[in-house]
Amino acid sequence: MDVVQGDFIWNIHKERMNILKHDVSFSLAAAVFLDPKRAVFIDDKHRVNEDRYFCIGEVSGRVLTVRFTYRDQKIRIIGAGYWRKGKDHYEKAHTQQ
Repeated sequence: MDVVQGDFIWNIHKERMNILKHDVSFSLAAAVFLDPKRAVFIDDKHRVNEDRYFCIGEVSGRVLTVRFTYRDQKIRIIGAGYWRKGKDHYEKAHTQQ
């Protein structure tokens, strides 16, 4: 079952698993796209039959990484977490400016 929230969509069961594993809801994850300093990278590792991406940005004072794709003109959130590698990419992108 999918949840649609504005320009975002996600699977409710994947969200529950993500909350248990990473303590991040997908509604919180959607807030990463509001960070004006967010960075988006292509996710070649998880590409299956569609392009996948990482959006890394700050939410509530912490750097959050969100894995997503585009489907039916919406951003489909696949996973999210406070991952060190994402934080490193975010900080590197902002020290080079």
